[in-house]
Amino acid sequence: MPKKVIILFGPPGAGKGTQSELLSEKMALYLFETSKILEREFKKAEKMTKDDVRRFVEVEGEKYDVLHELEIWKKGELCSPPWVTYLSMQEFKRLFAEGDNLVIAGSPRTVYEAEREMPLLAELYGKENIKIFLLEISAEATIHRNSHRKICELIRHSILFNDETDKLTICPLDGSKLVRRKDLDDPETIKTRLEQYEARTFPLFDYFNEHGFPVKRINGERSVAEVHEEILKTLE
Repeated sequence: MPKKVIILFGPPGAGKGTQSELLSEKMALYLFETSKILEREFKKAEKMTKDDVRRFVEVEGEKYDVLHELEIWKKGELCSPPWVTYLSMQEFKRLFAEGDNLVIAGSPRTVYEAEREMPLLAELYGKENIKIFLLEISAEATIHRNSHRKICELIRHSILFNDETDKLTICPLDGSKLVRRKDLDDPETIKTRLEQYEARTFPLFDYFNEHGFPVKRINGERSVAEVHEEILKTLE
């Protein structure tokens, strides 16, 4: 299979997760989600004592406390870029060594991360094989979509909110309970996440332009099917 990396960006609720899941299934790509990597690390850290040295990760001469990163994450703020970058780059190398092509949802999230992750991805997969999409939605759509979002307990994927899914309590895909993400999808936290996106993630697109990574902008407020069709047409 030709080497391929597809990266989807957009504010919270833009549909990055949904579209990346569809692309993963249709094109046999490994679905790389930074949020799930962080959740994995947080679950491990919550079982540790205050004196457990495994709570601390040293990156570029600085030590990062995973439990402190958890508190930042719960507020809707971005975790420390050096720590997140360290985790992501380790995963990229592992996945490439295993022969996986990637679809990435919302990563890198800051210019700091891009300056380190994009050269690595270009080295591993080839710059010409990296395709970047920006799903654009309004602030109002972000708040509405996230405050109504449910995820399943088992796989942690999002369930699209509409009149048909509003009353669902069980995931139709795996049968697990549907829940709301505590703290992360509260209206005030969503506003913070949106502010963080605009201040820290949006400047990425200047970086991409300056370093020759084209970005395809897509209206993310249309139906899932319409957005997906446009992504596929661009990839052809």
